[in-house]
Order: sequence, then structure tokens, then C-alpha cells
Amino acid sequence: MKLLHLFVWATVLWLTGCATTQSDTHNSDAAAGLAGTSHSASSGDGLSLPPLQPITPAQARSSGVASLTPPSDLWERIRRGFAMPDLQDDLVDDRVQWYSTRPDYILRMTQRSSKYLFHIVEELERRGMPTELALLPYIESAFNPQAVSSAKAAGMWQFMPATGNYFDLKQNAFRDDRRDVLASTRAALDYLQKLHTMFGDWHLALAAYNWGEGSVSRAIARNQKLGLGTSYTELKMPAETRMYVPKLQAVKNIIADPRGLRADLPLIENHPYFQTVDIDRDIDVELVAKLANVDVKDFRALNPSFNKPVIFAAGTPQILLPWDNAKQFERNLQTYDAGPFASWTAWTAPRNLSVREAAQHTGMSEAQLRSVNNIPPRMMIKAGSALIVPRSHAQQANVPERLADNGQLALAPEITTRRTVVRASKRDSVSSLAQRYRLSASSVAEWNNLKPGDMFKAGQKVVLHLPITKASQSARPSKAQPQRRGGKPSRKKR
Repeated sequence: MKLLHLFVWATVLWLTGCATTQSDTHNSDAAAGLAGTSHSASSGDGLSLPPLQPITPAQARSSGVASLTPPSDLWERIRRGFAMPDLQDDLVDDRVQWYSTRPDYILRMTQRSSKYLFHIVEELERRGMPTELALLPYIESAFNPQAVSSAKAAGMWQFMPATGNYFDLKQNAFRDDRRDVLASTRAALDYLQKLHTMFGDWHLALAAYNWGEGSVSRAIARNQKLGLGTSYTELKMPAETRMYVPKLQAVKNIIADPRGLRADLPLIENHPYFQTVDIDRDIDVELVAKLANVDVKDFRALNPSFNKPVIFAAGTPQILLPWDNAKQFERNLQTYDAGPFASWTAWTAPRNLSVREAAQHTGMSEAQLRSVNNIPPRMMIKAGSALIVPRSHAQQANVPERLADNGQLALAPEITTRRTVVRASKRDSVSSLAQRYRLSASSVAEWNNLKPGDMFKAGQKVVLHLPITKASQSARPSKAQPQRRGGKPSRKKR
């Protein structure tokens, strides 16, 4: 019996040992599998360990050690983010020489950029884009958000109207987002990313930004057909585009080594210059500047898209203010009770109007209406146009979003008219005469102190203001006048 008992215990102990060995072996294999290895290496203590694996470039980038010292200024921060291959070209040397001999020009550009550069660098870093691209507005506009090219490109990133529309930059009667600091920067970086994805090369992406993606694509296709290279320096392109990247490279070289290239860069602190402030009501630009304690000129420099004396909250719910003035504006706005927030509103022209007629409708002088709405001489206002006009006591509501976001000013060449008197026929009415002479019934009624639905008596004199050509053709003809033959020309005034 004792022998049987001992045998049973021995069997149990043996089975337990086997199970433990198998479990340990299984766990070891699993660990090796998670490590991504198929072979094991022997360590000095007899343990089986996976071999060391090489670190991939992606792993190296993701596990880099951040610098313990923050950049001393924004220039240093930009230098640390340089990631585009340098362009080595005689044109680069030429542009470096050009910029280096114009220190006043460099100083003006860099001083102007100090308001916007921090935001652009932040956006580039957030997107993982080369910080050289923050220097591109130096080439496009010298960092002037009000710059307009001969081809109608506008803003510091120089967007054409159609390209601006494609990237959702509103262009209406009240603002032009191609000049907006935040909106235009967002659109420009979107576009540059799109072009880099398309061409796989930053130099070609920049060429496309200047020349157009279609033009660059066709230039590449031509070279491929001829068996030629397709890099930036190998493509046939206009002189402006040929100089585009060399200009940027030249500015990059100056920023990289200002002392070596005898450039005096003004200090730009590595912190935000402005912050966004929400607005929920229409408000005059002058009042914003007053409440924020900033000069109107400085406010417009941060908010260059506002080209009118009032900001409509429904279309522009945010404004930019210098960092130190934003809180002051919010405090003063809450306690302001010295009058209305906005003295201007938007008005839609009910029909085609001359500037004189529109001024009469809105209670403005003709000169004031032209000035506020940028209406050039010899132009008339088309029906449906949106204009800035004084806000009446009875009209204090905010301008609706539909109008604030989409209002357009449509103009047409002014038509010279002549006061003409015609006689009404039997059964003629205001509307029938208006239709006959292609006029509006309201205009005919206004000229004759009548209502649009009134009838005329047969033979009644009716005053019309007709285009000169139409007046000469439409007035009832009298007997033909004999032609003058020789002698002095008639001095009779018409």
C-alpha cells in the first residue's frame, strides 16, 4: 500500500514538472514573437534574449530628444525648422547680393513681418512643414497684407480671386479674406501642401504656387517627352518663376547667417503678437480701436480684410488684437454705454440706380456714398448691390449672415441720359410707357409724380430720362430739318 501511495505522488510530481516546462516554453516563444524576432541570442547568464534590431529613420525621428533650451528668438526657431534642400545656383548668389546691399529694405520687411510671423511658424510646425515657407511672404508681398498685383492678386500670400474662392476665401462688398491674416495663411499652407503632394518636391511646389500647377505639369511632361530632367532648375519656365525659389533661398541664407551676410535682423520675440477676440454684434472699427486702446492704423494692420468702417459680426465673428490689448477691449466692451456700437449698416439697392439716386435714398451725399463704398466715377449701381449706409434709429439689428457673408457691389458704366418729353397715347399707363422705353415703372412714376399703377390721358406730356441714343431715336420726329451746306456750323445748344 505504501509503495502504491509513493508511486501516485511520484506520478503527480512528474506531470506537474512537465506542465511547468511547457508553459515556460510557450511564454518565452510568445515574448519572442512580440519582439518581432525569429532567432534568439544567448546572454552571459544563460537566458535566451532576442537580438538588437536596427532603428528605422521613422523611429529615430519620432523618438528624438527635444532641446532643453527654447529658441532665443523667432529667427532661431525658424532656423531650427529648416527642412528644404538648399538650392545651389548663381541666381541665389545674385539675390543674396541684391538683398545684402539694401539693408533698409530688409529692415522694413522684417519689421512689418513681426506681427504675423509667429502665427505662420506655429501653423507650419503644427502641420510638419518646413519653416522656410514662413519666409515666402517676403517674396510675394514683402509682408504687406494690402499688396495688390497688376494681375489682381491680393494679400501677403498673393491669392488670385479664383484661387481664393477655391480655398474658401470670401471676397464680398464688406471684406476680402485674401488679406485676412488667419484665413489667407490657412489657405496658403493648404495650397502648398496640395502642391507638394502633387509634385513630391518643395521646389516644384513653389514653382507651381507662382506659375500654376497646370503650367508646371506641362513643363514636366515636355521634358519627360524629350528625355530631359524634371527638377526645378531643368524645367523651362518664365523668368519670374525662374527667380522665385532663388529669391526664397537668398532670404533663407540671410536668416541662417545674418552676421556673415552683413544683415541686421530686428529682434522678434518668440511669443504670440496677437490673439483672437470674439464679437457678437456689429461694431464700428473706430470704436473697436478706442475700446482696445490701439491706433486705427494698427488695428487695420492686424485685420486687413476689413475694408469698411464697420465690422458685421454675422460674417466676421472674430477680430485680432495685440496680445496686451485684447483683455482691455473685452473689459471695456462689457461696460460700454456711451452710444450705439455701430453707426453703419448694409442696404440693398432695389433697382439700377445712379450714385446720385442711391445717395438720395440713403440720406448721404454723393461724395460720401462714393467714398465709403469705393465707387469710381462714371459708374452706376446695379440692382441687388449691397452698400454701406448710415444706420438709422429704427434699424439697430445686426446685419443678417446671408447679407454679411454674400453681399456684393455690382457696378455698370453710367449711362448718360437726357430729359425727354413725350405725349401719351390713348390707354397708355405708367407701366406700358416704362415697358416701351425699357425703363422701370417706379422711375417713370417718380419723374412724373405719379404712382406705378396710374394711367395717362391721351396727349398728356410725360417726362422720361432716356439714354441719348435712345432719346434721339424715340422722341416723336418733327419735320426733317434741311441740311446746312457750307457756312459756319450752328451754335445752337442741345
